[in-house]
Amino acid sequence: MFKALCLFGFSALGLLIATNPALAQDVSITIDDDGSLATRSIQLFVLITLLSIVPGLAIMITCFPFMVTVLSILRQGIGLQQSPPNMLIVSLALFLTYFVMEPVFMEAWTSGIDPLLEDRLTLEEAFVQVMEPFRTFMAGRVAPDTFEDLAALRPAMQNEVPINDAPLSLLVPSFLLSEIERAFQIGFLVFLPFLIIDLIVAAILMSMGMMMVPPAIVSLPFKLAFFVVADGWSLIASSLVRSYF
Repeated sequence: MFKALCLFGFSALGLLIATNPALAQDVSITIDDDGSLATRSIQLFVLITLLSIVPGLAIMITCFPFMVTVLSILRQGIGLQQSPPNMLIVSLALFLTYFVMEPVFMEAWTSGIDPLLEDRLTLEEAFVQVMEPFRTFMAGRVAPDTFEDLAALRPAMQNEVPINDAPLSLLVPSFLLSEIERAFQIGFLVFLPFLIIDLIVAAILMSMGMMMVPPAIVSLPFKLAFFVVADGWSLIASSLVRSYF
């Protein structure tokens, strides 16, 4: 989708330039005396590159990895391969992430982005202020053992480093590993009831001599009925959100 939007944007820009020669002169890339691209053109390329990378990096410092991992394990536990589809799973995880992270987003905007737009902070100062709420959020979810194991791999960190003051190169991977570990722990609890249903159905089929019938196909309606009766989606979503409050 992003590539399609980029192609559409470049096509529209090319059509606009073709229909307006004066505009083409304004947006043409200039070359310095030494043969290198102009500074503004280089900045434009860097900006486009950052815009393509930042969204992927940004979701790594939120609760999105935890949400999407648990929901994926839930789908595997039910036994459905393509339902709900990946797009729906990711969309649900994104909106649950937005629900949980909205206070952090608002604090980051108020303390960093808003002053930057009003020229009250420099870019470096604004970055520090924006990352501070995310640092607090990540530090509260990092497993101490995971953090200490990663910190021990850094020769420059011989002394004990507080989690809140740790560099992002240490804090972010510690947070991600902690979130994935916690997601697998919850995924085990989610998977267990469906596994019990599979075992019961397999035992019944074996006792009836129906060994050629795949137990997964027979148990699927029972797992779906169990999940619907238990109001599984609301229960899972509310439990995931409550784990952050």
